[in-house]
Amino acid sequence: MGGLLQASRIIDAVNDRFGTLATWLVLLACLVSTGNAISRYAFGLSSNAWLELQWYMFAAMVFFGAPHTLRRNEHVRVDVFYSSLTERTRIWIDLVGIVLFLLPFCAVLIYFTWPWFLESWRIDEMSSNAGGLIRWPVKLILPLGLTLLALQGASELIKRIAALTGRSQLEHRYETPLQ
Repeated sequence: MGGLLQASRIIDAVNDRFGTLATWLVLLACLVSTGNAISRYAFGLSSNAWLELQWYMFAAMVFFGAPHTLRRNEHVRVDVFYSSLTERTRIWIDLVGIVLFLLPFCAVLIYFTWPWFLESWRIDEMSSNAGGLIRWPVKLILPLGLTLLALQGASELIKRIAALTGRSQLEHRYETPLQ
């Protein structure tokens, strides 16, 4: 179990880095959007590349932020029921959800998005919009983000099993939302 917990810590550290990247992309996307709006309305200059860059950054925010959100135990769930359960029951619900839903979901989507990216890369696919960007980088974000999410799911699985067996304590206790 010690080796698995070490692997879990490495996965957590990698996804923390991608989570930080996703956070910075929010600011960068806002700056690009502002710059694009100013150049369009003040100077009559615009480019589809700026709009597509915002779209690419949004994809990265979602797909790189999801594993980080899972790691911090801040994903959406039915709080009304979950918050009234014991810690052990919540751990079991998380285990079942990871094994039956999260990991199969990620596996299926990786299976379908990887060839989609490879084909885009092979043909050096470009946007059909004038002045648009190459497409393969945004298509790479999907299988990469889903792989990071699956790895984080495996990390959470390891931590939950360790908590059930008394070999570890969960770092993040469930908190009821403040609203």
